[in-house]
Amino acid sequence: MTTLSDKALLPAGLEDVLPPYAAQEAATVERLIACFAAHGYQRVKPPLLEFEETLLAGAGTTLTQQTFRLMDPVSQRMMGLRADMTPQVARIAATRLRKAVRPLRLCYAGQILQVKGSQLRSGRQFGQAGVELIGAAQEGADAEVVLLAVEALSAVGVADLSIDLNLPPLIAGLADGLGLEAEPRAALLQALDRKDSAAVARIAGKRAPAFTALLRAGGPADTALAALGKLSLPKAAKADVARLRRVVGLIRAAAPELTLTVDPVEHRGFEYQTGISFIIFARGVRGELGRGGRYTTDLPDGSQESSTGFTLYMDTVQRALPEPEQPPTLYIPADDTPADRGRAWRDQGWVTLAGLDREKDAAAAARRLGCSHALIDGRAVALKD
Repeated sequence: MTTLSDKALLPAGLEDVLPPYAAQEAATVERLIACFAAHGYQRVKPPLLEFEETLLAGAGTTLTQQTFRLMDPVSQRMMGLRADMTPQVARIAATRLRKAVRPLRLCYAGQILQVKGSQLRSGRQFGQAGVELIGAAQEGADAEVVLLAVEALSAVGVADLSIDLNLPPLIAGLADGLGLEAEPRAALLQALDRKDSAAVARIAGKRAPAFTALLRAGGPADTALAALGKLSLPKAAKADVARLRRVVGLIRAAAPELTLTVDPVEHRGFEYQTGISFIIFARGVRGELGRGGRYTTDLPDGSQESSTGFTLYMDTVQRALPEPEQPPTLYIPADDTPADRGRAWRDQGWVTLAGLDREKDAAAAARRLGCSHALIDGRAVALKD
């Protein structure tokens, strides 16, 4: 790379975020964290890098193919650069905070880096913000995290939200009940993810009607739950559906206008989920704003605890927000104006931009610099287009 333009070239999936979008994203993250904190979620800050064996343990095992690795020159051990923050928060809860009273409410925000982008998210680096409700197996916990995600996104200006509820263990439970072996089960999961009923029928054979019935059961929550209630399911699967019905009732009671759908066969991205999970969408916005759900964490004493939470993807959240507005900016000429005068304007809420050279025409200088107002004769004069 010899020219300046060549040096500005970034790797695929990485980008510079420029004004005013970088400031908008930072402010949005802080507003989300403030909403989480108002509900008792305490912020934690995991490191960017961890030793590979801890970063990719537990729930982190599903991120093996998405994790960048490098050798630590100090310890000579392999490290990984986080591809998702949820496993890190789970590690903190299980180790550093293992003696903290449960349920433990934690929140976080930060950047992650993944080896590959996806069809809906081509970027490999993006911001996350989310919460984890640790050691809470109650149905109320499932409802709490859904409602908190909706409240937080609404607070930052995202409208027309919908929640797609999922039951990742349902397919595995049904496959176990029908005696489906491991090899066809993997192919079946892929076919169900694609909503390919022909492939499902071919792979599952005589067992196909049970799985195609699940495919047809997806849709608005009330309709889907009614359809699921009519199916002949194994005992564990019936219990999952009954729990989902109760959680939907809790969400409806708190947010009756919220759009709820159910997709009983969705599995992609939920490889470590063990219970009710969900994806967050907004009308007219490409891609998912976030996702969450229930998972199990291994504790140092060999026991396990059930937790739930969600992660918001800041690149998609940004697409759901209105274009950032430029705040009123006051140009202060460099004409021996006392420093405390500029401070007085800032105390009133103005953004000030100080001139560095004496200008014959303060208004012209202000327009050139993109200011909305200029300080002329001690007054903030609005500049006409």
